Amino acid sequence: MRYKQKKILKLVAIIALIGFAYFLFSYYGINLGLDLQGGAHIVLQAQETENREINDDVMTGIISIIERRVNQLGLTEPVIQRQGEKRIIVELPAIDDPNEAIDTIGRTAMLTFKNSSGEVVMTGDVINDASADYDQYGRPVVSFKLTKEGQKQFEKVTRRLLGQKMGIYLDNERLTNPTVQSVISGAGGQITGYSTVEEAREDAILIREGSLPVPVNVIARSTVGPTLGEIAIDKSLTAGLLGLLLVGIYMVFYYRFPGILAAIILAIYGLFLLGTLSGLQATLTLPGIAGLILSIGMAVDANIIIFERIKDEIKSGKTLRSAIDSGFKRAYTTILDANVTTIMTALILAYFTSGTVRGFAVTLGIGVAVSMFTAFFVTRNMLDLFSNTKLLKSDKAFGVRGGQ
Repeated sequence: MRYKQKKILKLVAIIALIGFAYFLFSYYGINLGLDLQGGAHIVLQAQETENREINDDVMTGIISIIERRVNQLGLTEPVIQRQGEKRIIVELPAIDDPNEAIDTIGRTAMLTFKNSSGEVVMTGDVINDASADYDQYGRPVVSFKLTKEGQKQFEKVTRRLLGQKMGIYLDNERLTNPTVQSVISGAGGQITGYSTVEEAREDAILIREGSLPVPVNVIARSTVGPTLGEIAIDKSLTAGLLGLLLVGIYMVFYYRFPGILAAIILAIYGLFLLGTLSGLQATLTLPGIAGLILSIGMAVDANIIIFERIKDEIKSGKTLRSAIDSGFKRAYTTILDANVTTIMTALILAYFTSGTVRGFAVTLGIGVAVSMFTAFFVTRNMLDLFSNTKLLKSDKAFGVRGGQ
Protein backbone atom coordinates (compact mmCIF):
# COMPACT_ATOMS: atom_id res chain seq x y z
CA MET A 1 0.00 0.00 0.00
CA ARG A 2 2.82 2.36 0.83
CA TYR A 3 4.43 1.67 -2.53
CA LYS A 4 1.19 2.53 -4.33
CA GLN A 5 0.82 5.72 -2.28
CA LYS A 6 4.35 6.76 -3.17
CA LYS A 7 3.64 6.19 -6.86
CA ILE A 8 0.44 8.25 -6.63
CA LEU A 9 2.24 11.07 -4.81
CA LYS A 10 5.01 11.10 -7.43
CA LEU A 11 2.43 11.15 -10.24
CA VAL A 12 0.64 14.05 -8.54
CA ALA A 13 4.00 15.86 -8.21
CA ILE A 14 4.71 15.40 -11.94
CA ILE A 15 1.22 16.68 -12.87
CA ALA A 16 1.70 19.67 -10.53
CA LEU A 17 5.06 20.48 -12.14
CA ILE A 18 3.50 20.25 -15.61
CA GLY A 19 0.74 22.62 -14.51
CA PHE A 20 3.21 25.04 -12.95
CA ALA A 21 5.39 25.04 -16.08
CA TYR A 22 2.33 25.71 -18.24
CA PHE A 23 1.30 28.56 -15.94
CA LEU A 24 4.75 30.20 -16.20
CA PHE A 25 4.75 29.87 -19.98
CA SER A 26 1.19 31.19 -20.43
CA TYR A 27 1.61 34.01 -17.88
CA TYR A 28 5.08 35.34 -18.74
CA GLY A 29 5.53 34.07 -22.28
CA ILE A 30 8.88 33.93 -24.07
CA ASN A 31 10.82 37.14 -24.64
CA LEU A 32 12.15 37.23 -28.19
CA GLY A 33 15.55 38.68 -28.97
CA LEU A 34 16.41 41.31 -31.53
CA ASP A 35 17.03 38.79 -34.34
CA LEU A 36 13.57 37.27 -33.91
CA GLN A 37 11.47 40.28 -32.93
CA GLY A 38 13.14 42.92 -35.07
CA GLY A 39 14.60 46.22 -33.94
CA ALA A 40 17.91 48.07 -33.92
CA HIS A 41 21.47 47.03 -33.06
CA ILE A 42 23.64 50.06 -32.24
CA VAL A 43 27.31 50.32 -31.34
CA LEU A 44 28.31 53.53 -29.52
CA GLN A 45 31.84 54.73 -28.80
CA ALA A 46 32.71 57.20 -26.05
CA GLN A 47 34.87 60.16 -27.10
CA GLU A 48 37.55 61.65 -24.89
CA THR A 49 37.47 65.39 -24.28
CA GLU A 50 40.10 67.85 -23.12
CA ASN A 51 38.75 67.70 -19.59
CA ARG A 52 37.71 64.05 -19.36
CA GLU A 53 39.48 60.77 -20.06
CA ILE A 54 37.65 57.49 -20.60
CA ASN A 55 37.80 55.16 -17.59
CA ASP A 56 35.57 52.59 -15.89
CA ASP A 57 33.67 55.25 -13.92
CA VAL A 58 32.89 57.23 -17.07
CA MET A 59 31.72 54.12 -18.95
CA THR A 60 29.59 53.01 -16.00
CA GLY A 61 28.00 56.46 -15.90
CA ILE A 62 27.25 56.39 -19.64
CA ILE A 63 25.66 52.94 -19.44
CA SER A 64 23.57 53.97 -16.43
CA ILE A 65 22.23 57.09 -18.16
CA ILE A 66 21.53 55.23 -21.43
CA GLU A 67 19.68 52.53 -19.50
CA ARG A 68 17.48 55.13 -17.81
CA ARG A 69 16.78 56.87 -21.12
CA VAL A 70 15.90 53.60 -22.86
CA ASN A 71 13.62 52.58 -20.00
CA GLN A 72 11.87 55.93 -20.21
CA LEU A 73 11.20 55.24 -23.91
CA GLY A 74 9.19 52.19 -22.84
CA LEU A 75 11.09 49.66 -24.96
CA THR A 76 10.70 45.93 -24.25
CA GLU A 77 13.73 43.92 -23.06
CA PRO A 78 16.51 46.26 -24.24
CA VAL A 79 20.09 44.95 -24.03
CA ILE A 80 22.80 47.43 -23.04
CA GLN A 81 26.31 46.12 -22.44
CA ARG A 82 29.89 47.32 -22.56
CA GLN A 83 32.28 46.07 -25.23
CA GLY A 84 35.97 46.70 -24.72
CA GLU A 85 37.24 49.96 -23.25
CA LYS A 86 35.16 52.58 -25.04
CA ARG A 87 32.28 50.85 -26.80
CA ILE A 88 28.70 50.13 -25.75
CA ILE A 89 26.29 47.80 -27.55
CA VAL A 90 22.63 48.77 -27.44
CA GLU A 91 19.94 46.40 -28.75
CA LEU A 92 16.42 47.78 -28.95
CA PRO A 93 13.82 45.16 -29.95
CA ALA A 94 10.54 46.10 -31.63
CA ILE A 95 11.00 49.85 -32.06
CA ASP A 96 9.16 51.78 -34.77
CA ASP A 97 11.79 54.45 -35.42
CA PRO A 98 15.42 53.40 -34.74
CA ASN A 99 16.82 56.81 -35.70
CA GLU A 100 14.60 58.55 -33.16
CA ALA A 101 15.75 56.18 -30.43
CA ILE A 102 19.39 56.62 -31.44
CA ASP A 103 19.02 60.40 -31.24
CA THR A 104 17.54 60.13 -27.76
CA ILE A 105 20.02 57.71 -26.20
CA GLY A 106 23.16 59.14 -27.80
CA ARG A 107 22.83 62.86 -27.15
CA THR A 108 24.99 64.48 -24.52
CA ALA A 109 21.86 66.32 -23.33
CA MET A 110 23.52 69.36 -21.77
CA LEU A 111 20.80 71.88 -20.91
CA THR A 112 21.95 75.50 -20.69
CA PHE A 113 20.32 78.89 -20.21
CA LYS A 114 21.99 81.71 -22.15
CA ASN A 115 21.58 85.47 -22.31
CA SER A 116 21.16 87.43 -25.54
CA SER A 117 24.94 87.55 -26.11
CA GLY A 118 25.26 83.75 -25.88
CA GLU A 119 26.82 83.65 -22.43
CA VAL A 120 25.79 80.66 -20.26
CA VAL A 121 24.03 81.97 -17.17
CA MET A 122 22.75 78.65 -15.77
CA THR A 123 23.04 74.92 -16.54
CA GLY A 124 20.65 72.01 -16.30
CA ASP A 125 22.39 70.67 -13.22
CA VAL A 126 19.95 72.68 -11.11
CA ILE A 127 16.91 70.86 -12.56
CA ASN A 128 15.46 68.17 -10.31
CA ASP A 129 12.72 66.79 -12.60
CA ALA A 130 11.16 67.36 -16.03
CA SER A 131 8.07 66.03 -17.78
CA ALA A 132 5.97 66.62 -20.88
CA ASP A 133 2.83 68.67 -20.21
CA TYR A 134 0.40 71.18 -21.68
CA ASP A 135 0.24 74.85 -20.80
CA GLN A 136 -2.94 76.82 -20.11
CA TYR A 137 -3.51 77.24 -23.87
CA GLY A 138 -3.22 73.50 -24.60
CA ARG A 139 0.25 73.78 -26.15
CA PRO A 140 2.84 71.04 -25.47
CA VAL A 141 5.58 72.13 -23.08
CA VAL A 142 8.27 70.67 -20.84
CA SER A 143 7.57 71.45 -17.20
CA PHE A 144 10.66 71.37 -15.01
CA LYS A 145 11.29 71.54 -11.27
CA LEU A 146 14.36 73.14 -9.72
CA THR A 147 16.45 72.11 -6.76
CA LYS A 148 16.51 74.46 -3.77
CA GLU A 149 19.84 75.86 -4.92
CA GLY A 150 18.44 76.09 -8.45
CA GLN A 151 15.47 78.14 -7.27
CA LYS A 152 17.79 80.73 -5.73
CA GLN A 153 19.99 80.78 -8.83
CA PHE A 154 17.01 81.02 -11.21
CA GLU A 155 15.59 83.94 -9.25
CA LYS A 156 18.90 85.82 -9.51
CA VAL A 157 19.21 85.12 -13.24
CA THR A 158 15.66 86.19 -14.11
CA ARG A 159 16.06 89.32 -11.96
CA ARG A 160 19.24 90.25 -13.83
CA LEU A 161 17.74 89.49 -17.27
CA LEU A 162 14.37 91.13 -16.64
CA GLY A 163 13.01 92.44 -19.97
CA GLN A 164 15.72 90.57 -21.95
CA LYS A 165 15.83 87.36 -23.96
CA MET A 166 16.96 84.14 -22.25
CA GLY A 167 17.55 81.22 -24.61
CA ILE A 168 17.17 77.64 -23.41
CA TYR A 169 19.42 75.20 -25.26
CA LEU A 170 19.71 71.41 -25.28
CA ASP A 171 23.25 70.71 -26.46
CA ASN A 172 23.61 73.28 -29.25
CA GLU A 173 19.95 73.27 -30.26
CA ARG A 174 17.84 76.18 -29.09
CA LEU A 175 14.53 74.97 -27.70
CA THR A 176 13.01 78.35 -26.97
CA ASN A 177 14.08 81.98 -26.57
CA PRO A 178 11.52 83.73 -24.34
CA THR A 179 11.64 87.23 -22.91
CA VAL A 180 11.94 87.33 -19.13
CA GLN A 181 8.81 89.26 -18.17
CA SER A 182 8.99 88.80 -14.41
CA VAL A 183 11.28 87.51 -11.68
CA ILE A 184 10.71 83.77 -11.28
CA SER A 185 11.10 82.62 -7.69
CA GLY A 186 8.98 79.46 -7.75
CA ALA A 187 9.96 75.82 -7.76
CA GLY A 188 10.12 75.47 -11.53
CA GLY A 189 9.06 76.68 -14.96
CA GLN A 190 8.12 75.64 -18.49
CA ILE A 191 9.92 75.28 -21.79
CA THR A 192 7.74 76.08 -24.80
CA GLY A 193 8.19 75.87 -28.56
CA TYR A 194 7.10 72.26 -29.23
CA SER A 195 4.73 71.24 -32.01
CA THR A 196 3.80 67.87 -30.48
CA VAL A 197 3.77 66.40 -27.00
CA GLU A 198 6.01 63.55 -28.27
CA GLU A 199 8.80 66.06 -28.96
CA ALA A 200 8.35 67.53 -25.50
CA ARG A 201 8.48 64.04 -23.99
CA GLU A 202 11.79 63.19 -25.70
CA ASP A 203 13.45 66.36 -24.42
CA ALA A 204 11.97 65.83 -20.95
CA ILE A 205 13.64 62.40 -20.84
CA LEU A 206 17.00 63.91 -21.81
CA ILE A 207 16.71 66.72 -19.27
CA ARG A 208 15.43 64.51 -16.46
CA GLU A 209 17.87 61.62 -16.86
CA GLY A 210 20.93 63.81 -16.93
CA SER A 211 23.80 64.57 -19.26
CA LEU A 212 26.26 62.01 -20.57
CA PRO A 213 29.69 62.61 -19.01
CA VAL A 214 31.33 62.60 -22.47
CA PRO A 215 30.01 62.63 -26.04
CA VAL A 216 29.29 59.29 -27.74
CA ASN A 217 29.32 58.55 -31.46
CA VAL A 218 27.30 55.94 -33.31
CA ILE A 219 29.94 53.87 -35.15
CA ALA A 220 27.65 51.06 -36.35
CA ARG A 221 23.95 50.44 -36.67
CA SER A 222 21.79 47.78 -38.23
CA THR A 223 18.06 47.24 -38.34
CA VAL A 224 16.38 43.84 -38.30
CA GLY A 225 12.84 43.64 -39.60
CA PRO A 226 10.25 41.54 -37.78
CA THR A 227 9.52 39.68 -41.05
CA LEU A 228 13.01 38.16 -41.01
CA GLY A 229 12.46 37.12 -37.41
CA GLU A 230 9.14 35.45 -38.26
CA ILE A 231 10.78 33.48 -41.07
CA ALA A 232 13.58 32.37 -38.73
CA ILE A 233 11.08 31.26 -36.08
CA ASP A 234 8.95 29.37 -38.61
CA LYS A 235 11.93 27.53 -40.09
CA SER A 236 13.35 26.74 -36.65
CA LEU A 237 10.01 25.40 -35.43
CA THR A 238 9.58 23.32 -38.58
CA ALA A 239 13.06 21.83 -38.23
CA GLY A 240 12.60 21.20 -34.51
CA LEU A 241 9.15 19.56 -34.86
CA LEU A 242 10.32 17.42 -37.78
CA GLY A 243 13.34 16.28 -35.79
CA LEU A 244 11.19 15.47 -32.76
CA LEU A 245 8.74 13.52 -34.92
CA LEU A 246 11.49 11.40 -36.49
CA VAL A 247 13.12 10.78 -33.10
CA GLY A 248 9.74 9.83 -31.61
CA ILE A 249 9.01 7.38 -34.43
CA TYR A 250 12.42 5.75 -34.00
CA MET A 251 12.02 5.49 -30.21
CA VAL A 252 8.58 3.87 -30.56
CA PHE A 253 9.80 1.46 -33.27
CA TYR A 254 12.89 0.36 -31.35
CA TYR A 255 11.76 0.46 -27.71
CA ARG A 256 8.02 -0.10 -28.20
CA PHE A 257 5.96 1.08 -25.20
CA PRO A 258 8.99 2.60 -23.37
CA GLY A 259 9.54 4.55 -26.60
CA ILE A 260 6.00 5.94 -26.36
CA LEU A 261 6.75 6.94 -22.77
CA ALA A 262 10.00 8.56 -23.94
CA ALA A 263 8.09 10.61 -26.55
CA ILE A 264 5.60 11.76 -23.89
CA ILE A 265 8.45 12.57 -21.49
CA LEU A 266 10.16 14.55 -24.25
CA ALA A 267 7.00 16.65 -24.65
CA ILE A 268 6.93 17.15 -20.87
CA TYR A 269 10.59 18.17 -20.99
CA GLY A 270 9.79 20.73 -23.70
CA LEU A 271 7.07 22.24 -21.50
CA PHE A 272 9.40 22.28 -18.48
CA LEU A 273 12.05 24.04 -20.56
CA LEU A 274 9.64 26.68 -21.89
CA GLY A 275 8.28 27.22 -18.38
CA THR A 276 11.78 27.64 -16.96
CA LEU A 277 12.80 30.11 -19.67
CA SER A 278 9.56 32.05 -19.11
CA GLY A 279 9.95 32.07 -15.33
CA LEU A 280 13.55 33.31 -15.61
CA GLN A 281 12.41 35.94 -18.14
CA ALA A 282 15.18 34.75 -20.47
CA THR A 283 15.37 36.29 -23.94
CA LEU A 284 15.28 33.75 -26.75
CA THR A 285 17.44 34.44 -29.81
CA LEU A 286 18.04 32.43 -32.98
CA PRO A 287 21.29 30.93 -31.56
CA GLY A 288 19.28 30.32 -28.38
CA ILE A 289 16.84 28.20 -30.40
CA ALA A 290 19.84 26.22 -31.65
CA GLY A 291 20.91 25.66 -28.03
CA LEU A 292 17.35 24.63 -27.17
CA ILE A 293 17.22 22.05 -29.98
CA LEU A 294 20.65 20.72 -29.00
CA SER A 295 19.50 20.31 -25.40
CA ILE A 296 16.45 18.37 -26.65
CA GLY A 297 18.86 16.00 -28.41
CA MET A 298 20.74 15.52 -25.15
CA ALA A 299 17.45 14.78 -23.38
CA VAL A 300 16.80 12.02 -25.94
CA ASP A 301 20.34 10.70 -25.35
CA ALA A 302 19.64 10.45 -21.62
CA ASN A 303 16.56 8.29 -22.25
CA ILE A 304 18.47 6.07 -24.66
CA ILE A 305 21.28 5.57 -22.12
CA ILE A 306 18.73 4.65 -19.45
CA PHE A 307 16.86 2.23 -21.70
CA GLU A 308 20.06 0.56 -22.88
CA ARG A 309 21.22 0.06 -19.30
CA ILE A 310 17.84 -1.44 -18.38
CA LYS A 311 18.02 -3.71 -21.45
CA ASP A 312 21.45 -4.99 -20.34
CA GLU A 313 20.06 -5.75 -16.89
CA ILE A 314 17.07 -7.63 -18.35
CA LYS A 315 19.44 -9.68 -20.52
CA SER A 316 21.39 -10.67 -17.41
CA GLY A 317 18.24 -12.30 -16.05
CA LYS A 318 16.98 -9.69 -13.57
CA THR A 319 13.31 -8.95 -13.01
CA LEU A 320 11.88 -5.81 -14.61
CA ARG A 321 11.74 -3.76 -11.40
CA SER A 322 15.25 -4.83 -10.42
CA ALA A 323 16.47 -4.08 -13.95
CA ILE A 324 14.96 -0.58 -13.78
CA ASP A 325 16.65 0.11 -10.42
CA SER A 326 20.04 -1.19 -11.56
CA GLY A 327 19.74 0.42 -14.99
CA PHE A 328 19.14 3.88 -13.52
CA LYS A 329 22.01 3.49 -11.07
CA ARG A 330 24.37 2.58 -13.92
CA ALA A 331 23.04 5.39 -16.12
CA TYR A 332 23.42 8.13 -13.50
CA THR A 333 27.20 8.38 -13.77
CA THR A 334 27.25 8.43 -17.58
CA ILE A 335 24.52 11.06 -17.84
CA LEU A 336 26.05 13.22 -15.12
CA ASP A 337 29.52 13.09 -16.70
CA ALA A 338 28.21 14.08 -20.12
CA ASN A 339 25.81 16.77 -18.96
CA VAL A 340 27.94 18.38 -16.25
CA THR A 341 30.80 18.93 -18.71
CA THR A 342 28.32 20.51 -21.14
CA ILE A 343 26.94 22.78 -18.41
CA MET A 344 30.50 23.81 -17.44
CA THR A 345 31.24 24.71 -21.06
CA ALA A 346 27.98 26.66 -21.29
CA LEU A 347 28.83 28.59 -18.10
CA ILE A 348 32.27 29.52 -19.45
CA LEU A 349 30.77 30.69 -22.74
CA ALA A 350 28.04 32.67 -20.95
CA TYR A 351 30.57 34.39 -18.67
CA PHE A 352 33.31 35.25 -21.16
CA THR A 353 31.25 36.00 -24.27
CA SER A 354 28.38 38.28 -25.20
CA GLY A 355 25.57 38.65 -27.69
CA THR A 356 24.46 35.64 -29.72
CA VAL A 357 27.10 33.27 -28.28
CA ARG A 358 25.92 34.05 -24.76
CA GLY A 359 22.31 33.44 -25.79
CA PHE A 360 23.26 30.03 -27.17
CA ALA A 361 25.22 29.15 -24.01
CA VAL A 362 22.49 30.23 -21.57
CA THR A 363 19.73 28.34 -23.38
CA LEU A 364 21.91 25.24 -23.74
CA GLY A 365 22.88 25.28 -20.05
CA ILE A 366 19.30 25.69 -18.86
CA GLY A 367 18.11 23.02 -21.29
CA VAL A 368 20.68 20.46 -20.16
CA ALA A 369 19.94 21.09 -16.46
CA VAL A 370 16.20 20.63 -17.08
CA SER A 371 16.88 17.48 -19.14
CA MET A 372 18.76 15.91 -16.22
CA PHE A 373 15.88 16.63 -13.86
CA THR A 374 13.42 15.19 -16.37
CA ALA A 375 15.49 12.04 -16.89
CA PHE A 376 16.16 11.35 -13.21
CA PHE A 377 12.72 12.25 -11.85
CA VAL A 378 10.06 12.07 -14.57
CA THR A 379 11.43 9.15 -16.59
CA ARG A 380 12.17 7.11 -13.47
CA ASN A 381 8.71 7.61 -11.99
CA MET A 382 6.91 7.05 -15.29
CA LEU A 383 8.67 3.70 -15.65
CA ASP A 384 7.86 2.81 -12.05
CA LEU A 385 4.22 3.69 -12.70
CA PHE A 386 3.97 1.06 -15.48
CA SER A 387 6.45 -1.46 -14.08
CA ASN A 388 3.71 -3.94 -13.15
CA THR A 389 1.94 -3.81 -16.52
CA LYS A 390 2.34 -6.12 -19.50
CA LEU A 391 3.31 -3.11 -21.62
CA LEU A 392 6.75 -2.95 -19.96
CA LYS A 393 7.04 -6.71 -19.36
CA SER A 394 6.74 -7.46 -23.05
CA ASP A 395 9.64 -9.40 -24.58
CA LYS A 396 10.19 -6.60 -27.12
CA ALA A 397 10.11 -3.72 -24.63
CA PHE A 398 13.34 -1.72 -24.21
CA GLY A 399 14.59 -3.06 -27.54
CA VAL A 400 15.02 -6.61 -26.25
CA ARG A 401 14.48 -9.03 -29.12
CA GLY A 402 13.63 -12.68 -28.80
CA GLY A 403 16.59 -14.73 -27.56
CA GLN A 404 18.74 -11.68 -26.79
